[in-house]
Amino acid sequence: MSMLFVVDQRNFAVVYSLGEIKEVIAEPGLKFKLPPPLQNVIFIDRRTQTLDSPETRPVFTAEKQSLVIDWLVKWRITEPRQFIRNTGVDLRNAEARLSPIVQAALNEEVTKRTVRAMLSTERDKVMQGVMQRLSDDAKNFGIEIVDVRIKRVDFAVTITESVYRRMESERKRVANELRSEGSADGEKIRADADRQREVILADAYREAQKVKGEGDAKASAIYAEAFGRDPQFASFYRSLEAYRSSFRSKSDVLVLDPSSEFFRVMRNGGVGGK
Repeated sequence: MSMLFVVDQRNFAVVYSLGEIKEVIAEPGLKFKLPPPLQNVIFIDRRTQTLDSPETRPVFTAEKQSLVIDWLVKWRITEPRQFIRNTGVDLRNAEARLSPIVQAALNEEVTKRTVRAMLSTERDKVMQGVMQRLSDDAKNFGIEIVDVRIKRVDFAVTITESVYRRMESERKRVANELRSEGSADGEKIRADADRQREVILADAYREAQKVKGEGDAKASAIYAEAFGRDPQFASFYRSLEAYRSSFRSKSDVLVLDPSSEFFRVMRNGGVGGK
């Protein structure tokens, strides 16, 4: 059984003979070798690996502005012999050597561009430039760069705070302008409403006085016509109205001469005349 081993399709099988690489097997299946210690087998993952930016470092743009950029690189082993000679069989060794190369290539691309370009228009060009720079270096490690991606572009903490303060100030300025415009429009609307109110009240008062005058005129005409038919009754009616107005309250006290003209109707028993 020590002479048989199985190669998985996800791995490279590296056969060592007395410490030297004897053979690299890429085809999956059942394979044969000499028993240890003559030959040993080590397996290396041939799948696509992901390298994330290990730490966040500020990168300076063409404007000398500091940006924080998170990135990732997709890579896989294409030359197992060369990979082992340069980094060994541990994938972490390869990532440790590849990470500063990626960071350096990213720095070179970013320093050519402005903040606006990095945040919006030229992010794809930066990724393509980094990938082209990594391609030649990756061949020396026996690996292939599959893809390069920028996950996040942000300002450094100090710059972010100042940007937020400027944004806050700008929003407050816009809000104050809108409030001022709203207040001015409100005052204009209220003034127009007050003017319309005064006009409506004046028109209504004029119309009311007109109607009232017409009513008073008609009432006076009716009274005049009625009183003209019987002057004696009219005089009697006016005297009763005067008595009603004078003695409206029980607490009222009048000091008058009983023989005065005011009590003429009472003295005559409701009959007109002197």
